[in-house]
Amino acid sequence: MEEFMYRVIEMYGDCEPWWFLDGWEEDVVGSQTFDDYYLALKFYKQKWLELNDHFPSYKSRSDLMTIFWDSKEQEWCEDCNEDVQLFHSIVLLEDEQKIPKSKLRPGYEKEKGSRKHRSCQYSPDPQKGAKTLL
Repeated sequence: MEEFMYRVIEMYGDCEPWWFLDGWEEDVVGSQTFDDYYLALKFYKQKWLELNDHFPSYKSRSDLMTIFWDSKEQEWCEDCNEDVQLFHSIVLLEDEQKIPKSKLRPGYEKEKGSRKHRSCQYSPDPQKGAKTLL
């Protein structure tokens, strides 16, 4: 049986974690590793509930990546020339990658509140296969 490592990451920054933009690791404010998927999922759920109690808005995805925010928590972006939303995020990774389709949790696919999208554009970085801000 193949063994995997799971990590629940807490982030704080101005981009949704699912973009995995260059330098996303700089937004990490906490991390916990697990050998067992269900222990990692339990920890993720606990963090999800804690953040849900503290923030009025969220967008949660079935791939176990969620952003929470308060519309009053913003910072100025020189590139966008406007205030951008700051997010408190949690992510569950398997071997430092998005979880596989077999572990998606459709019940987490939900949203409360709306957010203003930044005017900066995202584009693919062909060298890294990642997305970067223009």
